[in-house]
Parts: sequence; structure tokens; C-alpha cells
Amino acid sequence: MSMPHTPREELYGRIERFQKLLADKGVDGALILQKADLFYFAGTCQNAHLLISGRDEPTLIVKKSLQRAQRESRIDRIIPGDFDIVSKTVASSLNPAGKLGLEMDVLPANLFLKYKSSLSPLGVVDVSRLIRETRAVKSSYEIECMKESARLNHVMFSAVERILREGMMEVELAGELESIYRKNGHQGAVRMRGFNQELFYGHLMSGWNSSYPSFFDGPTGGTGLNPSYPQSAGFKKICRNEPIMVDYVGVYNGYMVDQARIFAIGALPCELVEAHEAALKIRTQIMKQGLPGTNGKDLYETACKIAADSGYERFFMGYEDPVRFVGHGIGIELDEAPVIAKNVNITLKPGMTFALEPKFIFPETGAVGIEDTFVVTENGLEQITYFDESIQLL
Repeated sequence: MSMPHTPREELYGRIERFQKLLADKGVDGALILQKADLFYFAGTCQNAHLLISGRDEPTLIVKKSLQRAQRESRIDRIIPGDFDIVSKTVASSLNPAGKLGLEMDVLPANLFLKYKSSLSPLGVVDVSRLIRETRAVKSSYEIECMKESARLNHVMFSAVERILREGMMEVELAGELESIYRKNGHQGAVRMRGFNQELFYGHLMSGWNSSYPSFFDGPTGGTGLNPSYPQSAGFKKICRNEPIMVDYVGVYNGYMVDQARIFAIGALPCELVEAHEAALKIRTQIMKQGLPGTNGKDLYETACKIAADSGYERFFMGYEDPVRFVGHGIGIELDEAPVIAKNVNITLKPGMTFALEPKFIFPETGAVGIEDTFVVTENGLEQITYFDESIQLL
């Protein structure tokens, strides 16, 4: 069985950029153990620690499975070991009076206390922002991976017209579309970094359910099938003349794209059609403004102004508790940097990728809008995902 592996030069290029950031902050090294970060820096998700220091070869210390880690990772130094080996390797590699970085945004408190105690007298500091900064700018290799995910998404969206029918349950439509995903290589899992944030493929909802609130840090929610997983498709039957939002995350070889389109059987009320047109105007204007050097908060203000001019501002990005962003970074995780949000200073740089999702949520009626994934280039924004942007009337 042949599987794609992250090239060695790709891994070491990432590590070198991260090492420079560590050095700039006076941090002697970092210990990486979260799955997404391990995949990014080491090319494997086995149970392991990756020690990155400023002066030595990075060391991947694997508890399980060593055989798979050696097969999957292109890191030169891979050794077996449990936590005791990790502690000894850190102690022999770093200055005892130095600083060791940890992923404190995702590390559970009890593990943090364990590391802090066991690695003393080393000081421990948070390097999660440096990791996010490193990961925010994608290489050409990563962008090609995301374009593969976009092709996967196009296959899925192209099947909606063939499958969708009046009276079918949302979860039935979701199951058929997700089956197409899996048959074409979707890995299933959609990784998120935020605490208690989780997603299963994405959100698929119709009519009033696309305006149903949930905990999810996004403009839409959905009932889900039960309170244990209260989002996305439910047992609601799909009716005529209501919006059907398919908002799904394509994932191929670890890399994601986020995309949403609106479908309908019959026609939609005028206010929904007008709001959808406003969402398209927002996207068009942000594509014009999204040049390298642009501040993300200015793009957010542009989106809000167009929403206000449309007359549907009160429904923009949610109506009960609207989110204060219109775009989010994406890559190995769904919630990466940059975020295009209110009062968040972020400078767009070539190689950054984000999903832009201007949406309008009407209580008891439904949601309209669009979402696509973009990469910042030297000349502006390049759209990675593709499918007819208009409301798909069937």
C-alpha cells in the first residue's frame, strides 16, 4: 500500500522557520506533541514527541508505533521512548537555565503540570502563537494539497443535484454526500484547535434548521440528531421553496478546504435572494481588497458595510448571537490563522490561506450566503474552491 508522505525538504523548511521564531523570542527549544502540529513538523501522527531545539537535529521520540513513524516521517533522527526518554533527551539537548516551549493552547492542564515539574529547572513558556504563525503561511506543496481537497469538494457538490429530492431527511442527504466524500479519499476527521470545538464533515441544513442556534463558533448551527452532538443535519424533511445549505469541509491528505453553496427545490423568498446577492458582493469586494499588506480587520469592516447597505445587517453572520468574523484560516486545522475579524490586526502575507464565508441567517426561514477558500498571492486573492456561486434552483 502506497501512501503520500510529506517530503523531507518540506519538513525541514518548516522546522527552520520555526527555529528562527524561537531564537527571536529567546526560547531554546520546543516540545511538540499535539497531533496536527506533529503532522506539520514531523509528517506523522503517531504517539510521539518532537523536540526542536535551536542547535541540534530535531528528535522524534516515539512511544507507539515506532515502525509507522519511521515509515511515515522524513525526520532523520527517530528513536523509541516513553516520557522518561523524553525528559532525558530534553535535559541533554537544552541549557538547564534555558526556556522550553510547549503548546499551551491545547495542552491539558495536568499534562502541563507534569512537564513543568519533570523538566525543571528548565523554564516552560507558551509557543502556540509561534506555531500558528509558522503554519499560517503555506508552501506551494501545501497549497497543492489544498487544491486536491478542492477537487474532492467539486465532485461532492456536483452530486447534490442528482441526489437531492423533496421529502428526504437532511441526514439522508448528508449520508449520501458523505459517502461520495469517503469513496473519493476524504479522511473523515475535520481537525479543530479550539477547545470543545468539533465538526463532522460540516453543516448541512435546510429551512428553519439552518437558523437553529448551536454552540459552534460559526454563523450556522443546526439541531443535529440529538443533544450529544447538537449541530448540522437532523431528521427534518427537506421541503420546497426553502434554502438548503451544504457547507462542507473537504480533506485530502491532511489538508482542508471549506466551501458552502445554497440549493433549493423551487424558488426562494425575495429577501433571501437579495441577501445572497449581498453575500456575493461582499466576496467580490474582499477579493479586490485582499492584497498582501492588507489588515484583516479592514476587510471585516468592508463586509459589515456592504451588509448594512443591503438592509439585512441584523441577519449578518447570525441573528441570535452573531459571530464577529467573516473569514478564518484553514489548512491542517479548520481554525488556523489568519482570522478576518472585528478589531483583529492581522497582515495578509503571500501563502496565507483562509475561508471567506459571508452569510445571512434569517430566524425560522433559513440561511443564505457563500463560502470559498482562498490563498493570498503576490497579486491578491486566488480562489482555490470552485462551483457555481449562484443559488442552485432544482
